[in-house]
Amino acid sequence: MPKQERAVRTRHSLICAAAEAFERYGYVQAKLSDISASAGVSPGALHFHFKSKAAMAATVEASAGAALRREAQLAQRPGVNALQRLTDTSHALAGRLRGDVVARAGYKLSNEAPRGAGPTLHQEWQGCVRRLLAQAFEEALLIEGTEHAVVGDGIVAATTGFELLGREDAAWLSAATLTAFWRLLLPSIARPETLRALHPGDRAVRAGRERSPIG
Repeated sequence: MPKQERAVRTRHSLICAAAEAFERYGYVQAKLSDISASAGVSPGALHFHFKSKAAMAATVEASAGAALRREAQLAQRPGVNALQRLTDTSHALAGRLRGDVVARAGYKLSNEAPRGAGPTLHQEWQGCVRRLLAQAFEEALLIEGTEHAVVGDGIVAATTGFELLGREDAAWLSAATLTAFWRLLLPSIARPETLRALHPGDRAVRAGRERSPIG
């Protein structure tokens, strides 16, 4: 195997092993010796790629952020209204968290590990929710009198709670849980004519099958 390819594979193995350790033990309790052993590399090889635990955590968080942003971007389909894009984005991000230990660890590290300037992943999600709800307001999708900033804070609080609870019980991050949340919320904020066209479920998972709108 060429040296460069071997180095890339070693780095990837270390990132995955670090993510598993950070998810299981948290930043403070995770040990570099355990990470190197889990990745099947020597401590020297670990330190060649990462100078410190903080550097390793930063890489895991950056990898998670890139993956989650990519999922969010893919959910922004042209010709789809802002409320549907918000629902789709939440499902896309939850799906990534369910299936990707690096995403889960990075999201957790966002509020645990030492970090530089810039928003946390939680704050990025908050910004995304606020932008899409502001667009929904501009598109006249919301029931008159709906305070979209207040609704946004509620969505962020609820979905952040799902992520936290999902660390102990994966059912909290399931498509069924998120669908039930949107079925409960959307009728209280969307105009009737908007509601009839909205789908609260995970459209990516159900693609090609008949979907049941809310209203």
